[in-house]
Order: sequence, then structure tokens, then C-alpha cells
Amino acid sequence: MNQRGLRKERMGLVVSDRMHKTVVVAVERTVMHPKYKKYLRRRTKIKAHDETNQSHVGDRVLIVECRPLSV
Repeated sequence: MNQRGLRKERMGLVVSDRMHKTVVVAVERTVMHPKYKKYLRRRTKIKAHDETNQSHVGDRVLIVECRPLSV
């Protein structure tokens, strides 16, 4: 359990900041291949809210999940 409670935290790299108040963050994880037992790097792109547009491409950011928000 982390300091903020049960919310998931992910560290990632900003790969796009072209949208208004939104950044795209690439989160990397390693998984083991079931047959060859080699570790592979897998990347997931997540869109995150950036209210002040202060994150730019290349920045390392911490993403914390929140409750679902309706549109």
C-alpha cells in the first residue's frame, strides 16, 4: 500500500503534449516470456490530465489514478 492509500501510481515519460490540458505518458513495464524466460519491455500509452500545461515532451511524471469522472 502506498502513502496515498489504495490508488495506483505509475512513473512514465511524456511522449506528447500537443493537446490542451492533456499529455500522453508512456509507462514501461517488464514481463517475462513464458517459453524463453527472457524479460521483455512493454510500453503502455496513457492520457493524463495536466491542468496548467506545465509538462513537456521528455519529462518524467508520476500518474495517480482517481475515481471515474463523467463528461
